[in-house]
Amino acid sequence: MTGESFLLPAEMAQEIIEHSLAETPRECCGLIAGADGVAERLYRLHNLAPGTELYEIDPQQLLDLEFKTLPAQGWEVVAIYHSHPHSPARPSSTDIALAGWPDAVYLICTLEDRENPGIRGFTIRDGEVSELVIRS
Repeated sequence: MTGESFLLPAEMAQEIIEHSLAETPRECCGLIAGADGVAERLYRLHNLAPGTELYEIDPQQLLDLEFKTLPAQGWEVVAIYHSHPHSPARPSSTDIALAGWPDAVYLICTLEDRENPGIRGFTIRDGEVSELVIRS
């Protein structure tokens, strides 16, 4: 992350869109790892939440990544992503309440118009939401 923007490589943006479409009508979720705010690798994760309007990252996957995989690469969580299959790409009140990584970028992929999916990025710190410019 640099200032008020986030560099999301085009191939990662496409993978988020593909993941979102594959999981619809459920929300998908995943994370992007890297160092110093630079996106290096995308990880598709399992959504354990029932229904179609919430995501809950599989805690075992998260633990394995945070304490094994990422440290071995010298990486950290740079961004967390999920989809909104039927609503705009902006954090819901639930997204804001559950935001647990104050230094990460939160990416939301909207499929509200399936022909034109979109990704927006935000920081969420202490309940305060700020939108970032997504660069590719």
